[in-house]
Amino acid sequence: MSHSPTVFSPAGTPLIDRSVGEIVAESPSLARVFQSFKIDFCCQGNRTLREACVLKGIAAEAVLEQLEAGMRIKTDPAENPAMLPPLELVEHIVSTHHAYLRSELPRLQAMTQRVAQVHGGHTPSLVEVHEIFVAMAEELSGHLQKEEQILFPAIVAMTEGKAHALPLEGPIACMLQEHDDAGDAISRLRELTHGFTPPPEACNTYRALFAGLAELEDDLHRHIHLENSVLFPSALKMAEQ
Repeated sequence: MSHSPTVFSPAGTPLIDRSVGEIVAESPSLARVFQSFKIDFCCQGNRTLREACVLKGIAAEAVLEQLEAGMRIKTDPAENPAMLPPLELVEHIVSTHHAYLRSELPRLQAMTQRVAQVHGGHTPSLVEVHEIFVAMAEELSGHLQKEEQILFPAIVAMTEGKAHALPLEGPIACMLQEHDDAGDAISRLRELTHGFTPPPEACNTYRALFAGLAELEDDLHRHIHLENSVLFPSALKMAEQ
């Protein structure tokens, strides 16, 4: 997998040959279309729409039809965080997505442990769900600290015209790799839970856990997308000036 920020296509590039990451960066509401076809627009956002459809075995025409229909719906630019300048985007990511993870990871981890203890005897996959979640949560917690203490301050310094001694390529490459790791973990959790679908006999905690994992996946995809496809390319461009 390529660990690089999203590259934006030249003007006039046909939609099918544009990357899924840049399509969502311009129109976040179109994320729903990619999600409905299970096309990854965050960690694999550098793939063109054509490549993503081939990989999934999906008819590109069907995806294009829904994307073009979505583009005809007018949305308020103020609702698109991808349009924020880098300083405000950093603030948005920290206050929205980092805050969400700090709140949800401990809650969901406690539920994965409880569900694994109660139901893991007859559904061993729930034990693996707990183990994967614990490892993912630990890595994400460290990831947030590295962004907030090292990378984001360097980006903020650039936006304020201040000198900074930190080369961005290395830290960004590290963050991209960790994004991929988180994406792989959440994909495995989706597989183990059959698309976060609890069995009919599931108790309320069991159901709440799966609902929470689905919400986590959605937030994580949007979070990673904003960094991979918007913030990091902008930061690298500023660093070149």
